[in-house]
Amino acid sequence: MAKRPLKLEFDGAHGAKLAARLDLPAGKVRAFALFAHCFTCSKDIAAARYIADALSTEGIAVLRFDFTGLGGSGGDFSSTGFSSNLEDLKLAADFLRQNYEAPLLLIGHSLGGAAILAAASEIPEARAVVTIAAPSDADHVLEQFKGALETIRENGAGEVNLAGRTFTIRKEFVDDLDRHSVTEKISRLGKALLVMHAPLDETVGIDNATDIFLAAKHPKSFVSLDKADHLLSNSDDAAYAAKVIAGWASRYLDADPASASDEVKEGVEVVETGQGKFQAMVSSGTHRMIADEPVDFGGLDSGPTPYGYLAAALGACSVMTMRMYADRKDLRVDRISMRVLHGKVHAADCEGCAEELKQREGKIDRFERLVTIEGDVDAETRVRLLEIAGKCPVHKTLELGAAVITREVKPDS
Repeated sequence: MAKRPLKLEFDGAHGAKLAARLDLPAGKVRAFALFAHCFTCSKDIAAARYIADALSTEGIAVLRFDFTGLGGSGGDFSSTGFSSNLEDLKLAADFLRQNYEAPLLLIGHSLGGAAILAAASEIPEARAVVTIAAPSDADHVLEQFKGALETIRENGAGEVNLAGRTFTIRKEFVDDLDRHSVTEKISRLGKALLVMHAPLDETVGIDNATDIFLAAKHPKSFVSLDKADHLLSNSDDAAYAAKVIAGWASRYLDADPASASDEVKEGVEVVETGQGKFQAMVSSGTHRMIADEPVDFGGLDSGPTPYGYLAAALGACSVMTMRMYADRKDLRVDRISMRVLHGKVHAADCEGCAEELKQREGKIDRFERLVTIEGDVDAETRVRLLEIAGKCPVHKTLELGAAVITREVKPDS
């Protein structure tokens, strides 16, 4: 299960804002990955969505973004080149490094695969690289320009129709492609490599996968995508690719228990992400969550509100406490679920509240638990289970209050 992708943005190579999405797992984040899309595609192409969704269910958070001038990103595509694509990639890695964690896994589709191979050495934290239907050199894309290539070189620019869309390609773009030797970078990659390619790919031939594989040093692996097309437009093909990637990358992404325990900080850490007015990354042990406010309050609505997390804590604690009691008493309770409502009400009007609360002045916080108990349980036992919910530690904390101490510490303390 994955959370709804977060909409983000960061500055690209030409200073334009690049549109991005971060697919976060619903639970523990094992690692962060960076995904580079195919030539003239976008972060929202089907293959990118399917792969990001499948990887997030495996605990891998995926950042996918639009290169300058494409998709939802700003800037002029005609003024970009392979070099600016590499800069966009490095800036995307910087964004993850500064706001979340540096990417341990790099994934590139088609020309994005060539870009990932070329940029990987400048993302030192990355441990593993995956290419999907990637050309072995950047200038392979020139084959898609067909008859326009001569015009571009003679006139300095020309229009090219790609996948039903018209793009202006400048001579500088062509010359830039010629300057990059991806194969040389592959031989010095220094990271684990997985090459994925379909034998019948008509856009980028399987010989490119052979060239990449032979140029790379071990550890390296090859996986055939069988009858998949170049864009992995079939969801089953994309899901298969994602599961293979997650399984293959596990040995490179998962830290050993000793080092992992050393990195876990005590308590809960909350850090602003720089996205929107309120968005913050919440870290608890090895788990990552997003906190935010609704759009009508000035936020991005990218995660629960602080009171939403407080209500969740009450609900989770209550359900766990009820489950412990049910198991201890051997009750035939199949499932317990709970919806927690929160609001601020005038103390005198607090329905169901204790009389001492109603005597207070002004408004108070009111939490209401709506509990569903499934199973063969009699009425008397159901009443007892509801009473047990009130014994959960979070419930007691809310009722009795708690001491909150605040002090300033230096960065990285």
